[in-house]
Amino acid sequence: MSKTLFDKIWDAHIVTEVPDGPTQLYIDRMFCHEVTSPQAFAGLRARGLKVFRPQQITCMPDHNIPTLNQELPIQDPISKNQVDTLDKNARDFGVNYYPMGHPKNGIIHVVGPENGLSLPGMTMVCGDSHTSTHGAVGAVAFGIGTSEVEMVLATQCVFQSRPKTMRISVNGALKPCVTAKDIALYIISKIGTGGATGYFVEYAGDAIKSLSMEGRLTLCNLSIESGARGGMIAPDETTFEYLKGREFAPKGEEWKKKLAYWRTLKTDNDAVFDKELTFNTEDIDPMVTYGTNPGMGMGINDTIPTIESMDEASRISFQKSLKYMGFQAGEKLIGKPVDYVFIGSCTNGRIEDFRTFTEFVKGKKKAPNVVVWIVPGSWAVDKQIREEGLDKILADAGFEIRQPGCSACLAMNDDKVPAEKYAVSTSNRNFEGRQGPCARTILASPVIAAAAAITGKLSDPREF
Repeated sequence: MSKTLFDKIWDAHIVTEVPDGPTQLYIDRMFCHEVTSPQAFAGLRARGLKVFRPQQITCMPDHNIPTLNQELPIQDPISKNQVDTLDKNARDFGVNYYPMGHPKNGIIHVVGPENGLSLPGMTMVCGDSHTSTHGAVGAVAFGIGTSEVEMVLATQCVFQSRPKTMRISVNGALKPCVTAKDIALYIISKIGTGGATGYFVEYAGDAIKSLSMEGRLTLCNLSIESGARGGMIAPDETTFEYLKGREFAPKGEEWKKKLAYWRTLKTDNDAVFDKELTFNTEDIDPMVTYGTNPGMGMGINDTIPTIESMDEASRISFQKSLKYMGFQAGEKLIGKPVDYVFIGSCTNGRIEDFRTFTEFVKGKKKAPNVVVWIVPGSWAVDKQIREEGLDKILADAGFEIRQPGCSACLAMNDDKVPAEKYAVSTSNRNFEGRQGPCARTILASPVIAAAAAITGKLSDPREF
């Protein structure tokens, strides 16, 4: 029977199936960070259990670590306790561990692919919703809860209900200044934050195939923001070229064997999805959000919708969102002053994102009214920034590079946006308080972030 890419990988990892119930799924790789793993390791201790297959577990702190002075002890007591607890758990249970300051430390969803820990055909989990990022290499990757983290640590398996399948095709050539981030925000603005609930999404079409691996990782990262269980892209020559030579990728004859298998990982021509959606790049402009969820997005030159365009059920939350943001229905955001710009996170913290940002600000100067946080997604990205001389271009333009970490994506470390200040952010969520109590977040691509950083206001990058 013909199968989708998702079905091929899922079926190859079934251990048992409960009639009219969940599937016991074998997990090839699990990532752990400091926020969702402490209770899981505590559960193992309480039951006197070891980690079943420690070589398939990789741990590192990322959410709570500071992006300045990482060589010093963490000052915030809560953050310090979480990072210290992960350090003890990883060492006690003998799993792979990259502590703060380690050359392989960084945001776990950046470190995995760049080291070849994320490979086509794998099943991958982490106690983090943005685990969907790893689906970009052609894997089934999804977030799990803390009790499920404990289950995987103890058995290398997890119980899951089988999701439905959806294919989202995006066709055509991308317009100037349109990136993978804009594709994602556009899709979410059209289908809503619940439009893919219950589905595992495969992205396809000319525009998707044209994306770099960094762009694909960005797109799959944001799958969860439409309610999807995960997102994935069939592996192709772009994938193989990206993975070849990475530290934990197969080598020699093993690479050839794996490559032969990976080439089979594509949806069969006559396979049927539970749902199909198609979009055209002609309709996608550089995007920004105006509200307090990623679905409240629009083109940079568009106007905020009016209440009359909302259905009755959406009007109260729509008005509440605009009040929080300090915006008015029917107005444009272009020209609005901004206070902070953040480039980084597991969404846009890869080398391509910093190349894009740097190319845009080259020969220009940072606006004096804006605080800009430039945060690499890993130490490997930081090293590449410096090897390519991007740091010098950024310094000449008035920018400083911070140390790797999740940073201002979420208010769990020192990088918090003050109350009622506007932040143009390349991260993934614009929820109330996500970047700090009462902070106002506008999600955007590195291109729009760069334009805001040098003009001090929301600007259309195509005008430069």
